[in-house]
Amino acid sequence: MFKRYYEKLLEQLAVDFNCSPADFRAAENIITTPAWNAGRRNYSPEIFLQMATCGVNTVIMADECLHEFLHGWIRDIEGHHLFEFESLPSLNEELEKYGYQLNPTHHMFLPCCEVRTEELFRVKWLYGSEISSFYGDPRFPNAIAYPEPCPVRPDRIVVMAYDGDTIMGMAGCSEDAPHWQQIGIDVLPEYRSKGVGSYLVTLLRNKIIEMGDVPFYGTGAANIHSQNIAIKSGFKPAWVETEATKLEEGNR
Repeated sequence: MFKRYYEKLLEQLAVDFNCSPADFRAAENIITTPAWNAGRRNYSPEIFLQMATCGVNTVIMADECLHEFLHGWIRDIEGHHLFEFESLPSLNEELEKYGYQLNPTHHMFLPCCEVRTEELFRVKWLYGSEISSFYGDPRFPNAIAYPEPCPVRPDRIVVMAYDGDTIMGMAGCSEDAPHWQQIGIDVLPEYRSKGVGSYLVTLLRNKIIEMGDVPFYGTGAANIHSQNIAIKSGFKPAWVETEATKLEEGNR
């Protein structure tokens, strides 16, 4: 299963990073120029720098004003080491010259195995416009767009677990690229460590696979709880990425 989704991933990353799928299997690090290719994932209104690794080399898509610095920065450094603390500060210093800063790294997961689960909680499914009543609800900043819908990454499906009439948790997916559904999860504090998160993520993951789409999951490097939910739900690490965003005026 993982191999099939991994091949799809390389095709999507090639669209995202304006390169070829083979570039993410290369021995050397690769620098490309930004392009708004049709079908790319869109997390920012502009592209100044984005970088990703599948564990071997790193592909960096960046504005041409950064290329001279980047060619020196990547020299003699194995690709995935560019994401380590020793390497990132100098890149961030260069970005600050142009009014940008690095975001935290995103650790991304793909399905790796079949996972079936017995019915543990009563659930309710919502689709498309049925989700609208939950926008702005501070309980669910990860499961759906917050505080309002995101036109370029529309929420497609939500599944909620109930304790009587009380929502225990919500998992949702947004279509970040055509047929690429990113899963997010929120479990209310009083219901955590009861298996609610992994149950909902597993249900939603399986639903997306049944639809013929690609489910994927992202979390932070130190969010062990979230990573464990991904692993219990049949995902495993596949790539790491980050991007530059504009500094706020007061931080320049």
